[in-house]
Amino acid sequence: MEEILKVEGLKKTFTLSAKQQKLEKTKEKKKQAVNDLNFSAYRGEIFGLLGPNGAGKTTTLRMLATLIKPDAGDAIIDGVSVVKNPKEVRGKIGFLTSELKLEEFFTPNYLFDFFSDLYGVDSKVRNERKKSMFERFGIDAFAEVKVGNLSTGMKQKVSLVISLVHDPDIIIFDEPTNGLDVLTAKVVTDFLLELKNQGKSVIISTHIFSLIEKICDRVGIVINGTMIECDTLEAICHGVSLEDHFFEVYQQKMGGIE
Repeated sequence: MEEILKVEGLKKTFTLSAKQQKLEKTKEKKKQAVNDLNFSAYRGEIFGLLGPNGAGKTTTLRMLATLIKPDAGDAIIDGVSVVKNPKEVRGKIGFLTSELKLEEFFTPNYLFDFFSDLYGVDSKVRNERKKSMFERFGIDAFAEVKVGNLSTGMKQKVSLVISLVHDPDIIIFDEPTNGLDVLTAKVVTDFLLELKNQGKSVIISTHIFSLIEKICDRVGIVINGTMIECDTLEAICHGVSLEDHFFEVYQQKMGGIE
């Protein structure tokens, strides 16, 4: 298999405010969100980062997407360093997070054109791609509706297609089905499998066991910013469900479930 992503010793520490210390139930002023993380992903596979809230999944994906810089370590995406060449990395990836907030005043049609122009997509290619994607996700009927008037599911679909305006080969999705109704979630998961079948590489983070079991070729279990296991489901679970195996590992690592 061809390695498309190599994560080497990623570390990230954040300073906690007084409010955050209270929420985290700690007196520590700093939190190590990601601690010496190492893993690889391969071309044409769906790789999943699995862990509870606060495990460091989102921080990891933000570093891969060059939104934040690691304190130490690096990640090589299709031969390019996220630390040394972040601009080049951005041209190779599509990144979607549930926290992406689209400007509510603009329409899906305008936003698709705007981001296509940012990536230098030819107008003919842009129009063909927009027609195909809008029809695929049912956005065409809402193309001139302001984002602020769209449903949560439709906003997620618009965010998805905008993150792929430049047809990247590497797609990074943070919690791709979080907060979606079952119908929209199925549309998104089916599309992720479709991207894989096109030979693209997909990296997702999630805390949903069934999503990992349904679409991922390999999974990395992350707890407290540390990679605990990373392999195929078969190699990790040894015949038990992913959920059962995860809680067994979590209890061994943390000494119980809060």
